[in-house]
Amino acid sequence: MGLHRVAAVAGFVSGLLIVVNAARRGGLVAETDFTHAIAPFGALTGLLAVTGIYLAIRHRAGALGLVGYVLNSAGLAGAFAVEYILHYVFPYLGAGTVAALLTGMTGTAFLVTSAVLVIGVVVFGVAAVRSGTMPVVGVVLYVAGMLPGSLRSLVPVPLYLGGLVVAAVGVVWMSARLWSVGAAGETGALRRTTRRSVTP
Repeated sequence: MGLHRVAAVAGFVSGLLIVVNAARRGGLVAETDFTHAIAPFGALTGLLAVTGIYLAIRHRAGALGLVGYVLNSAGLAGAFAVEYILHYVFPYLGAGTVAALLTGMTGTAFLVTSAVLVIGVVVFGVAAVRSGTMPVVGVVLYVAGMLPGSLRSLVPVPLYLGGLVVAAVGVVWMSARLWSVGAAGETGALRRTTRRSVTP
C-alpha cells in the first residue's frame, strides 16, 4: 500500500474518531474508558491525513501550501496534546488544580494552539483549493468545520461539536480523493514496470 493510500486510511479513521468523539460529547455515545481513550487520536490520524494531502498537492500549492501545512500540522499536533491532557491527565487532578492550570500558562498554551490551528487550516485550505487537486467542497467543509472545531472554549458546545462533524466529512471527502490519487500512482508505476520488463 502506497503512502497516499496509507494517509487516506488515516483520514477515514480520523473522520470516524472525530464523529464518535463529538457524539460522546453530545450524549449520543456512552461515556466509557474506551471512548475517552480513543478521543485524542482523531487529531493524530488527522495529522497523518493532512501530511498525505500536502504531498499530493505540494507541486501545485507552492510556498503557500508549505506554510499552511506547517501551521496546520503544528495545530493538529497541539490539538492532540490538548486532548491527551484533557483525557489522560485532568481527570486525575482536583478541580481546583485544573482551574488553576486553565487560568495560567496551560490555558494560554491551549489558546495559542487554537489560534495556530485556525490560521493553518485557513491557509492550507486556500492552498488546497488553488492546487486544483483536492475536491473543493471537501476542502470547504474541512475549513468551515475546523473554524469552530478549533475553538473548544470560545464557542457554544453545539457549534463546536457541529463543526467537528462537518470537518470530519471534509477530511473523509479529501481522503477519498487521496485514495484515488494513490490508486492512480500505483497503476502508473505498474505500467512503467511492465513496459521495462517487456522492453528487450
